[in-house]
Amino acid sequence: MKLKDIRRTIVCMYDGFGIDYFEKSDIPTMKKMAAEGFFKKGKAVFPTLTNANNFSIICACWPETHGVTTNCYYDEKTNSMKFFEDHGFVMVPTIFRLLRERGIKSALLTCKEKTLKLVGDDVHIGIAAESPSQEIISRYGKPPSMYTDEVNYWLWDVAIDLLKTKPEIKLIYIHTTDYPMHKWSPEQPQSMKHMSNLDLKLLEAHATAHDAQFFITADHGMNPKTQCIDLLQTCKENDFEIKYCISPVADRLIEHHRGFGGVAYLYLKRSDEIERITQFLLSINGVDDVLNRKEASERFRLMPDRIGDLIVLGDKDTVFGETRTQRIHLPPDYRNHGSLYEQDVPIIAYGFDGNSPDEKDIQFNFELIRWLIGTIL
Repeated sequence: MKLKDIRRTIVCMYDGFGIDYFEKSDIPTMKKMAAEGFFKKGKAVFPTLTNANNFSIICACWPETHGVTTNCYYDEKTNSMKFFEDHGFVMVPTIFRLLRERGIKSALLTCKEKTLKLVGDDVHIGIAAESPSQEIISRYGKPPSMYTDEVNYWLWDVAIDLLKTKPEIKLIYIHTTDYPMHKWSPEQPQSMKHMSNLDLKLLEAHATAHDAQFFITADHGMNPKTQCIDLLQTCKENDFEIKYCISPVADRLIEHHRGFGGVAYLYLKRSDEIERITQFLLSINGVDDVLNRKEASERFRLMPDRIGDLIVLGDKDTVFGETRTQRIHLPPDYRNHGSLYEQDVPIIAYGFDGNSPDEKDIQFNFELIRWLIGTIL
């Protein structure tokens, strides 16, 4: 395939855009694309958190292959949690890298600086609203706060400008923030306005680039949560020795979720304690299931040495995190993700040439991009 034959492609990875937001929002442009193109109620990979899914999407494979299973990780040398921000952790090439190696230019537009740190070397244009250069500010204005819905519109304005001024960019990948989804359920007026505004930006992008194809999906959904359990404290107060516990959802943007999440990785001091501790954890109200490393890696296709000795799955109402007490009740407006209950996401393709993707081949969000790679490389 010659470079001139490759169609411009916009991939919209709407962070936190669960299927309920698609179904309940007034978004005529996106719903028209879904009706006229390809649409499926698909799944996010587990854990339902940004890094595991974002890298599944941009690498077009399972976490067992690309190696990203968390937003943070346990550093055994320091016995502490560290944020996943080193591009060396990614085990396979991204779609940006594959394109770059063939002389095809791409752009990554993201709210979060961590995403740019991890894959910025693979793209020709990389912009993070969290840490824009002075050149970007001069052209597009200072980005709104990361804790707003407006920052998502700013990203779209950048994308639309690139469509107008840089037709040589063949792939634009837009990664929004899920802060609005953490704050508002789909039915709330603020969410309705947010989704409507995003849809207007999508309409403008399509009007700007009629030749482009659009791919839309999400990394996870969102649900209200009523309680947070501190598993390390709970085990300690019940005479179970745990080396460390992390909430893989945790990242630097704690206002989103306070560092809590619907799944936890536990690291044990003694391997012969696995069964006894598992049975104790299963007795805790709010715990749906507990899997050992082998069980979890096989069931969810995760890289075994990048998860805990035990993986604890919360029920729909529960998150895990550090609270310094066994359990706390959360405010009525608290919303979060990480569990199996945030897997349902929309998968949309529009404007593509030739045959539609085969539904049986598109079950998970990243499989749409795997299909895309097969059409352009």
